[in-house]
Amino acid sequence: MHASLVRRQLGGLIPPKIASPGLLSGGSGDGLSPLVNFYSKLPKGPAPASTARGLKAKFFNGSNASGAPIVATVFGIFALGYTIDYQMHLKHHKNHAH
Repeated sequence: MHASLVRRQLGGLIPPKIASPGLLSGGSGDGLSPLVNFYSKLPKGPAPASTARGLKAKFFNGSNASGAPIVATVFGIFALGYTIDYQMHLKHHKNHAH
C-alpha cells in the first residue's frame, strides 16, 4: 500500500490541532498523554475474520458448499403440496364416484 494512501486514511484519527509538531517540539507534549494512552490500548493488526453461523455457514460456505438444501426445500414443498392434494381428492371420493 502506498504511504500517501495510508496517511490519507489514518489522517482523521488525530485532529491536526492536537497532534501538531509545534506542541511536541515546544516541550508541552504532556497534554497528549491521554490521547497516546487511548491509542496505545487499541488493538493492533487486522480485524479477525468474522465467521458465518447457522444454515448459511453449514451448507453454503467453504469446502462443503452444495445445493442440497435448495433441492430438499423444493422436494419438501412438492411433497407437502402433493399430500394436501391427495387428501382433498380422497375427501372428494368419499361421497362421489368419478
